[in-house]
Amino acid sequence: MRGTPIDLGSPYLTIHLVSLSRTLLLGFIAGVTILAGIPIGRIRRPMPGMRVFLNATAVGVLLFLVWDVLSAAWEPIDIALSNLHEHTGGFAPVAGYGSLFAGGIAVGLLALVGYDRYLARRSATLSATGGVPHGPGAMAAMPSPSTRIPGIVGWSPARQLALLIAVGIGLHNFAEGLAIGQSAASNDIALATTLVIGFALHNATEGFGIVAPLAAEADATATARPSWGFLLSMALIGGGPTFVGTWVGHGFSSDAVAVAFLTLAAGSIIYVIAQLLGIAAKAKRTDLVAYGLLVGLLAGFLTDGVVTAAGV
Repeated sequence: MRGTPIDLGSPYLTIHLVSLSRTLLLGFIAGVTILAGIPIGRIRRPMPGMRVFLNATAVGVLLFLVWDVLSAAWEPIDIALSNLHEHTGGFAPVAGYGSLFAGGIAVGLLALVGYDRYLARRSATLSATGGVPHGPGAMAAMPSPSTRIPGIVGWSPARQLALLIAVGIGLHNFAEGLAIGQSAASNDIALATTLVIGFALHNATEGFGIVAPLAAEADATATARPSWGFLLSMALIGGGPTFVGTWVGHGFSSDAVAVAFLTLAAGSIIYVIAQLLGIAAKAKRTDLVAYGLLVGLLAGFLTDGVVTAAGV
């Protein structure tokens, strides 16, 4: 189905009239493959060596994603700099995109630092009061070490880390959804389909990246295993934004929005990588860490090769 674009007089905003249902189907296909790696989070009794390898492989996948998102986010800046050099553009686009690039990384990284510190303080406070918040009536309840702390604060460090990974990947996938939606809205179905294939493969590896800390946490007790509901909710946070981004991208195109979400994703993923590397360092198995990093990186570039081979 072909449609007619409506130019609003801005090079950064164009609305298209095309089939929304077909576009959303493409976004759903690209995002749902994140479920492929989710079952790994239910692994029971993994060997210590396997824990190290899984953690390092997740780092490899995330390192690829950092390269991927920063490369895409830098492209508008590179174009603006080329235009400035050739005297076909001014300094304003360079400054605008550059500020957005730096600001997005800073917010994505530092926001998670602040959030992590908040969780740590909140957990310490609730643990000291037996899970009862401070306030009127708080002293009436006796602290109990066995009291379960409610909410995210009471989650294990591995589950909190899995949530942070899902959020970072979700921001990245929203930007990917924008690309799919914009291609479909421009009636370039061939390009959109190719993007869906490449992004679907990406998401399959990203699902593993989310649950790797959970697999490493599992031990002999069944209680350490995350429920299917928890795993599916992490998949929704990580993969759902692909569908939403496709919907948004179908309606309008904006390089500024794409740069914002890509850099936010980069900042948050960088923070998560630092946490995972800290876990890997404690194992003192540099050989398994190196193998895992290699596998993760190659998996990321292999899936990216599908899009590149198509000339996108």
